[in-house]
Amino acid sequence: MFKILSKKPLLSIALAGAFGFSPAHGADGPIKIGAIYIMSGSAATYGKFAQQGMQLAIDEINAAGGVLGRKLALQLEDGQGKAAVAIQAARKLVYQDKADVLMGLDSSGVAQGLVPVLPELGKPFIITHAATPDVTGKLCNSYTYRVSVNVHQNMQGAATIAAKTGVKKWTTIGPDYAFGHQSWEFFSKYLKEKSPEAVLMTQTAFPRFGAEDFTPFINGVMESKPDGVLISLWGGDLVNFIRQANNRGFFKQGFEVLLTVGAATEVLTALGDQMPEGVWLGTRYWYGAHDNELNKKFVTSYQKKYATPPSYNAEGAYVAVYAFKTAIEKAGNVDGKAVATALSGLSIEAPTGTLTFRKGDNQALIGPTWGKTVAMNEQDKIRSLTDVQFFDGQKITPAVDPACKL
Repeated sequence: MFKILSKKPLLSIALAGAFGFSPAHGADGPIKIGAIYIMSGSAATYGKFAQQGMQLAIDEINAAGGVLGRKLALQLEDGQGKAAVAIQAARKLVYQDKADVLMGLDSSGVAQGLVPVLPELGKPFIITHAATPDVTGKLCNSYTYRVSVNVHQNMQGAATIAAKTGVKKWTTIGPDYAFGHQSWEFFSKYLKEKSPEAVLMTQTAFPRFGAEDFTPFINGVMESKPDGVLISLWGGDLVNFIRQANNRGFFKQGFEVLLTVGAATEVLTALGDQMPEGVWLGTRYWYGAHDNELNKKFVTSYQKKYATPPSYNAEGAYVAVYAFKTAIEKAGNVDGKAVATALSGLSIEAPTGTLTFRKGDNQALIGPTWGKTVAMNEQDKIRSLTDVQFFDGQKITPAVDPACKL
């Protein structure tokens, strides 16, 4: 179940990666990471996992001596999934809390609102979750970076899976804002390229984000009799949808079902065996998909510390902290412009492998992971995945959007 952590605006949680350092901010004080995630409401679990990923990275880095001889410290704000609140939080982090770098954002709509403000703040911002292509496209700027999979990358993977299923007629259910609409737009584009005979239905469903009753949308899709359904709901919305869809027999209709971010461990943990078998789940990162030493270390350390497998939001936040460490060391200081410049074209090792921020748009060249649900993983208490497919970011990422002018 998704737990409401707080309803207070701009919930400020001061977190330190180590104890005993001076609170003074300066050359000898901590390097401050300002973060903005959803920490209240139905998607609060995403913020919790991001917080855990950041804290794990900070603890590791501080235990190894910090960055430029200084400890890292974390200041976390609740963006509440609202652009105006996130903008206010970012300004507070920079002007009041003196954050040196910024990161976060769960919602594409929030990212679209905040990103244009970042040049004014003069601090580099790494997006670890929000997937709209706009922030590394028409809204791009030299202070905005993304370490995670965007909608283009994920829908390239989804379309590849959909084409292989061989089913013809597709519809969608997604949140009624940028993420839902762009997921369907780019899925449709890439599916037609891979399978020209595919039919993209005009009967689609876009419930508002945070809707409680999905029954009319479930019934509408069932009545339209598609062959396949792309579902881009996420967080508490996806949990509620699946529970209600199970009650309506939705997953017994013979549809091919693709849940674009269904392999979020936040969702899988909340649902347990209520997540049906035989559906395709996408994710930005799957903890069992990468056979390398760094991923093994990350998963082992995370599970030891938090007693749960890491989600993609935890991994993205963890990687972003290490990206800042590398960029600050490369710059030799924490000047905002210098660190932003150091991030451009930067390659680092991540649990998914080598990750590079492309110079043309600051988007990480990373691909999604997709897999099909099977029996429960009794140890982790979530659905297992079979036929797991990791898509190479170098191959799956489209060319830089001409609208991006860095």
